[in-house]
Parts: sequence; C-alpha cells; structure tokens
Amino acid sequence: MVFSIASEFIENESENVSKQDCELKAFDRLAKKIKKIFKRLPICILGDSLYACETVFNLCRAHKWKYICRFKEGRIKSISTEFKAIKELEQSKDQNSLVWVNDIAYKDRTVNLMEATMKTEDGKSKEYVFITDIKITKKNVERLIAAGRSRWKIENQGFNEQKNNRYNIEHANSQNYTAMKNHYLLVQITDIIRQLFEKGSSILKALKKTAKEKSSNLLESFRTRILTDEDFTHLSKPIQVRFT
Repeated sequence: MVFSIASEFIENESENVSKQDCELKAFDRLAKKIKKIFKRLPICILGDSLYACETVFNLCRAHKWKYICRFKEGRIKSISTEFKAIKELEQSKDQNSLVWVNDIAYKDRTVNLMEATMKTEDGKSKEYVFITDIKITKKNVERLIAAGRSRWKIENQGFNEQKNNRYNIEHANSQNYTAMKNHYLLVQITDIIRQLFEKGSSILKALKKTAKEKSSNLLESFRTRILTDEDFTHLSKPIQVRFT
C-alpha cells in the first residue's frame, strides 16, 4: 500500500511570485515538517534524479536520514566520471549484472553508487543507477536496488492511480487555490481509507469483489444509520462508576 501523508504544495499560485517555487524548495519545507512530527522515526528518502543533489544530501545528514535516489549521467558530472572509471577497473559485479562502487568522494562527503541491468516489459535491457549513503555489499545490493526501484510505486500505485484511474485529480475543480489544495487533501484521505478497506480486509480478499463493489460497500458504511428504540433503551441504561 502507498499512503500520501504530510503533503507539501509547490506555491506558484500567483503569476507575480517574487521567487519561483520548486520541488527542492518544497522538499526542504516537507523535511522540516516530517522531522518535527516523526522525531525519532528511521527514514530513507527515495527520489528520482532531481533529488540526487547536495541540498537533499545535506538535509538527510542533518536529520540523520538515509537516501536512495535515481542517478542519471550528467546530474553530478564528477561522481558520474569517477563511477565509470572505477567500475571499469574493478568490475565488482555478480551473476545478476549488478555493479557497485563505494566511497566516491564528493565535496565533504562520500557517496555510493550501484547499477543494475534489467529486462523491461518489452524484453529490452535497461540500466538503472542509484546513489545512496548506505554502504553497499554483496549481501545487501539486491535489497537496495529493489528499495530504489520501489519508488515507482509512488508514481504508479500512488499518483497515477489518483490522477487517471480513480479520482481524476488532473481536472481543475476550482479556481480558488486554497479550495484546490483542500480538495487534494481530501482525495489523499479518501485514498488511504479505500486502500485500507480494499487491501486490509481478509474477508474482502476472499470474496474477490470488484473495485466498484468495494467502493459501494465503503460508501454504504459511512451512511447515517437510523437509531432504533432498542438503541435508545441501551443508551438510557444507568452507568455505575466506582471510585477507589
């Protein structure tokens, strides 16, 4: 299940903004919010290549978080060049075409890179490279690659599901920016409840109901139930309280 919590909006509602907002600025605000709410929770940030930058590295180090980000050639040229040179010399790979290099120097830190060659749905080979501050070993490299690739669940099971399949959030529902944000947050709450209802119930899994039937059942469960005389009789019974 993929839950959207503590959403942070990119604030460009005005054409006359003095400073253009962006994902990285929003991530800075989001990181402060998450750290305040979950002070001691161990967190690992999964991000696309945009987040493979010093801003994110510094935030993760300050908050004692880990990170695994997609890394594309040209994002940080010095790291990319050294990774290519070292892997050609060492060729640290196993039978599954996994390549990794630890302790690549970058400014006042070291970073670790791993590369996996995998088959796509159409049968073609594609290389995936990730950058992380977690030490890579033969024992954990496959788990780290799998963790890095699980970021696509956010796009597919999370945002894409909300955008194209269930909630149509790409369509403007209001010209008021605050109303649009409130609508989006309500969609997130709805999506969390729906996932818990559909995937968290062993009874529903056994019944194998369709998505439409599950949604109808969920809606029915929220309808106001008419109280009967029996309910009022039960509520009117005196409550005994003993103090010791």
